[in-house]
Amino acid sequence: MSGRRTANNRIRGPQSALTDFLASNNISAAQISADYERRRREAQQAAQQEAAANGTVVGEEEQQPEEREETALQKKKRKRAEEEALAKIKKGKSSKKQKKGKKEDPDGENSDDAFGMYSKSKPLPGQLENCEKCEKRFTVTAYSKTGPEGGLLCVKCSKEQTDQKKKDDKIKKQAAPRGKQRQKQSNLLDGIVGDGAVSLQDLCIKTIADNVHYVEEFGDLPPNLTKRLAEIFSKRRVLLPRTLNLFLRPNLETIDITDCGKLEVEDYIKMFSFAPCIKTLNLQQAGQFKDEVIDYIIERDIPIQHMKLYAANLILNDKWIEFFAKCGHRLESLQLKWLNCSLDDEAFLHLVRDCPNLKRLKLKACWQLGDSAIAAMQRLRNLQHLSLHFKESVSAENLVAMIKAIGPNLRTLSLEEFDHADDSVLEAIHTYCSRLEKLRFTENDACTDTGYTNLFTNWANPPLAFIDFSSNRSVDYEHREGTEDQIGLAASGFESLMAHSGSNLKTLLVASCRHIERDGLVHVWDGKKTYPCLKTADVSFVKNMDTPIVAGLFKSCPQLIKLTAFGCFSVSDVMVPKGVALIGVPNAQDSIIQEGGYDLDSIIASTGLGAM
Repeated sequence: MSGRRTANNRIRGPQSALTDFLASNNISAAQISADYERRRREAQQAAQQEAAANGTVVGEEEQQPEEREETALQKKKRKRAEEEALAKIKKGKSSKKQKKGKKEDPDGENSDDAFGMYSKSKPLPGQLENCEKCEKRFTVTAYSKTGPEGGLLCVKCSKEQTDQKKKDDKIKKQAAPRGKQRQKQSNLLDGIVGDGAVSLQDLCIKTIADNVHYVEEFGDLPPNLTKRLAEIFSKRRVLLPRTLNLFLRPNLETIDITDCGKLEVEDYIKMFSFAPCIKTLNLQQAGQFKDEVIDYIIERDIPIQHMKLYAANLILNDKWIEFFAKCGHRLESLQLKWLNCSLDDEAFLHLVRDCPNLKRLKLKACWQLGDSAIAAMQRLRNLQHLSLHFKESVSAENLVAMIKAIGPNLRTLSLEEFDHADDSVLEAIHTYCSRLEKLRFTENDACTDTGYTNLFTNWANPPLAFIDFSSNRSVDYEHREGTEDQIGLAASGFESLMAHSGSNLKTLLVASCRHIERDGLVHVWDGKKTYPCLKTADVSFVKNMDTPIVAGLFKSCPQLIKLTAFGCFSVSDVMVPKGVALIGVPNAQDSIIQEGGYDLDSIIASTGLGAM
């Protein structure tokens, strides 16, 4: 009675589909375990009998030759690694099951659970497996690596796979990052072709610029390094009121900042209050340099001798007149650019009267200046450097009179975009200028090739070091090949130029001088004549430039560093000498910039230049 009650009171839960499936097929977990142990014992007995017949003893070390003696610490580490490997394998199985769509049977149970016991799983540590690559049978460990197709690899194949991966990673590291390539191209555009490692000084400057927010002061840096840092800060647009304090010291005599776009009026006043002994002032993009700053300079009597202001177009004419009257006697150099309407002829007359010691004068993009300013400029007899670019029209007669008055003392002369300047201006330069080192005469369509030829023929002036004749060509589109009197710089004028100044010329800019014939270019750069000082040249949009002429240029100019050739469509597949940056060639490799890596003999041989 009690036994029946005990059997009836036994609690039974619901059976799963897997349990029903195993019971219906007479499958017992205990029977499976017993069969496995029986097969294992039979295998061991067979191995022992075979070893006894051969006279050897089979130990555990011979059955698993890859195992080795290990200490307690190593055994503990191995077991931990095996447990982690098992957990990883189990986790991988569960994630695969979750990703794979589960197929349900009509009873709502997963058929994958029922038949999962028949699917092949990844071998566990201690089991035997065939290598995926060489198919060699080996014992699986926790350190066995996975092959490309998901199988396991033996020790030898695992080592080969690891070595190959290291080689691939090394190749990837050798490829230059995109940022470094961009910086290299930027340096080439600036004409900087660096070979070898970066200098320690440049590396320190770059480190300071990268960590500007952590720098408290520069200390006693030399002026050239301070200027270099100011240029980098301006380029990165990090020259703020806070970083401005790094450049200010009480004994400072020079301030050189190329981008003041984020400075306000108070910052300029602070600049002069921190450094009241400033003699050289160079402020570019100084849009907030206003009348209040000029008042402070006048009130504190700042001893400025050299002033360079760009875009300070909010200063009124009356304030310029007051500044010239109070501080003009000290000025030796004045360079003003992009003043728009803030400086007119009346203010310029006060400049001429109150600044008798001026040696350098630069006026560009000053819209209110014209013939009156050119006429007044004849009284500045101490000028040595003159650079002009006016928007108002100026007659050729006034230019000739000015050159006649101040030309004998000039060392540099720059006249840009004077439309009415004709051959008489070139003749005046030839007659009255005999000490020039730099000559810029650009964007002119009135002077003829004969005028340029006469300028350099029998000229008493020493050879020039800098010449800029860019955009001196005819703009008459009905005569694109030139007119009968040949407006602009052509072959004759170019040959005379190089014959006169080629021995000392360092910079030559003849961009957009499209009327220079090929014969003139070949005559100058034939690979036989030598121009030992030429380092920078710009021949952009000179349509007759081709590959042999460029090769001859490389041969004739051994010191060349930078050659710009935009729009020269006949130049292609050029071999550039080592240390030279060729910029703008359209059909050269994949970039507009080529860094040299060839010797001159191979270049000459490839173009057949010697036969020309």
